[in-house]
This record gives sequence, C-alpha cells and structure tokens, in this order.
Amino acid sequence: MPYVESWEEFAKAAELLYLSEPSKCRFVMKYRHSDGKLVLKCTDNSVCVMYATQHSHDIKKVDKLTTHLMRHMASKDKHCAAIVCITCLMARKEIMSLSMNEEHTLFAASMDSGVKIFNIEPLMVRANLEEPNSMGSVAICQLLHRTNVMALVAGGSNQRYSERSVLIWDDALKKFVLELTFSSPVLAVKTRRDRIIVVERHRIHCFSFPQKCQKLFSIETRDNPLGLCEVTPYTSSERQLLVFPGHRKGSVHLLDLTHTEPGLSSPPINISAHQSDIACLAINKLGTMVATASTKGTLIRVFDTSKRTQLVELRRGADPATLYCIAFSHDSDFLVVSSDKGTVHIFALKDTHLNRRSTFSSIGFAHQYVDSQWALAKFTIAAECACICAFGPDAAVYAICVDGSFHKYHFNADGTCLRDSYDIYLDVPEDDDM
Repeated sequence: MPYVESWEEFAKAAELLYLSEPSKCRFVMKYRHSDGKLVLKCTDNSVCVMYATQHSHDIKKVDKLTTHLMRHMASKDKHCAAIVCITCLMARKEIMSLSMNEEHTLFAASMDSGVKIFNIEPLMVRANLEEPNSMGSVAICQLLHRTNVMALVAGGSNQRYSERSVLIWDDALKKFVLELTFSSPVLAVKTRRDRIIVVERHRIHCFSFPQKCQKLFSIETRDNPLGLCEVTPYTSSERQLLVFPGHRKGSVHLLDLTHTEPGLSSPPINISAHQSDIACLAINKLGTMVATASTKGTLIRVFDTSKRTQLVELRRGADPATLYCIAFSHDSDFLVVSSDKGTVHIFALKDTHLNRRSTFSSIGFAHQYVDSQWALAKFTIAAECACICAFGPDAAVYAICVDGSFHKYHFNADGTCLRDSYDIYLDVPEDDDM
C-alpha cells in the first residue's frame, strides 16, 4: 500500500476521512522496530491513507493531529461540523509550492487550480493562470527573473499534463513554447538566461536555454527525494556553479558551468558539510558562498566555494527542525532561515560579531554549543507552516507561507525586528496595468 509523502497531505486526508464517516473511521499508530519508523494509518474500510516517519520531531505533529481529531469527536453537532469543515477544505485553494524570482520582486504560488504570480512591492497579482485557462493543477513554477517566461511542472488532483514534463510558458504569447520530457517525475527546475536545470530523484539534466535548447549534460546523483539543487542566477556571476547533494552523506557537489559542452561536463568538487543528509541549500548571487543545513536542522554552515573552507557556523536552535528555506541577501551580508518551528531567523555574515552568543561564553565556558553564533534577529509566523523567505530593500525580510499569508519585517543591527505589513496574498487585487 503506498505511503503519503507529505505530512500536510496525510493530515488533511485523515481529517476528511473521519468527517465523512466518523463511525467507521479508524486512526492507528505502530512503531516498526525493523527500520525504526513510526507508521500512521487512517481508514474507513474503503479508503486507507498511510504515513511513515523516523524523525522524532514529527511526534509533535502527530500529537497536534490527534488533538484536532478528538475535538471533532467531542463536537455536539458532528454532522454539522463535518459539513462545515469539508466545505471549507474544498473551497480553500491548496498551495502546493512557492517560489521567488532572483531579484525578490515576484513570487509564484503553484496550486491545485493553476498558478498565480504576485508582485511584491506593492503586493498584487501580476498574472493569473488559474481556471478557466486550461492549466490544470501545478506542482512547480519557476520564474525566469522578471520576464514573461516561466517553467511549469504539473502535479496534484487536477493535473492535465505529465509530472515527468517541464513546460515552458510564455505569458506574453499566452501559450507553451517548449516541452521537455523525462523518464521519472520532475522534482525541481532552475532557470537562467542561458540554462535550464531539471532535477529528477537520481539525476540532474542541464540544457541550453532558451535559444537552441539542447541537452548539455546529465549527471547521476545521490538519492535526492527533495530535488535539492541551486545554481548561480546570473551569467555575470563571479562563479558559474551548480550545487547539489554529493554522493557521500552530508556532502555537496559544486559543478563548474563555464566548461560544459554537449555530452561533457567537468568533474564536480566535493565539500563535506554535515554528518547527516543535506536538507536545504542556498547559493549567493556571485556564486562565492554556499549555505547548507542537514536533516537535523540545528546548524547552518556557510562555505567559500573557491577555497572549499567553512566561513561560519550558525545555530538556528537546539531542537531538531525541518528547514524550509535558506536565502542570502543581495550583498551577501545577511542570511535568513525559516523552519517548522514557526520562527524566521536572520544572521549576519559580514559582521558576525552582530550575531548573538550564549551567556555562558562570557564566563569562558568552552563548548561547541556555547561557542555557537545565534541569530541577530528573528520573528514568528505560523508554526509548521512551510514558507519561503528572502531579503528586500532597506533591511526588509519577506516570509511567504503556504497558508496564504505574507509577512514583511524590518530588522536593525541591534537585533530588533518590527513588522511592516501582513496580508493574505490570495485575496489581494489584480493590477490590470502591470
């Protein structure tokens, strides 16, 4: 029986199953000693959804779901509650992924109803590719800077195209101008003005783009279920690099894109970054620095891509966490990190003395934990709500969440962080003049 890969999808399906037939629904958990996994199953005897995890921090999510289901059980009017909840869930647009252009001026929400492109300053809809535009549900949308071109990958409950294809949409022409098809589902796409990078679970493909689109090379990778891959965004960047998880656990590969010809590629350079598997990656605009985090999610390490040496180690927290996003500021002076703990952390990279230290460090207590550099500033969003984050102008930080919320904060060198604005971006108006 297949397992649901996303916790959010499992939790939503489990709640719908219970509300549809409360008297028949069963929710059970079992710990499997053979592989150290906790298995959850919800069934109404006709439909069954399953989820498996080996991460201890997922226990909090399980506890939250069981509490939520028990509240439904204690409801005085179960039938009415079920109707209301199911209606709300059906009416709510499911956001499958979020992405931002390299200038941090636009972001895209890929949904089961299509795609919406938003302008950030001011916040408003720039393009709407939802029904009835025959787009179907979209899992991935990758913007090409601030152009009319975007790369789309289908996925979800109403997909009209294969999840193994990358479709290039030109919004000026209002049509698809290119299709690339692969042997397995596409997990990520990265675009530049001269390249398009397509990530499958066990390989990465590089194509010339957009003129004379042809495959330059393909490279086998370590099992990469998250589709992790980053590329320097500009052809003028100091270093032209493709970064992805290395073959050894906890390592990353750096591949030079300046020496690629059809059928050939230079051997990648390896950096040993963590002891656990890589879970999040980021590269700065010049390609001179790369930031990494592991599945543990407590430390972020920043490396010099030329010397392959560690520049700084930053501590997000002490408890394990799932990191959603790491992003450099445009000048590479700061780094922002979001996780399922519901806190967005901002670190200083240029003036690292601005980062906070443990109070024990002042009394000479030597320990790796005590010596860590903690966030200069931070702010709170909805816990366990996946989001992307980025820097804007004038010390602004954006956090854009899959629950439809948009957060904008300003931070200062003294660590203060003030909220500038909050919006529900799915409700903002369209601008016909943009």
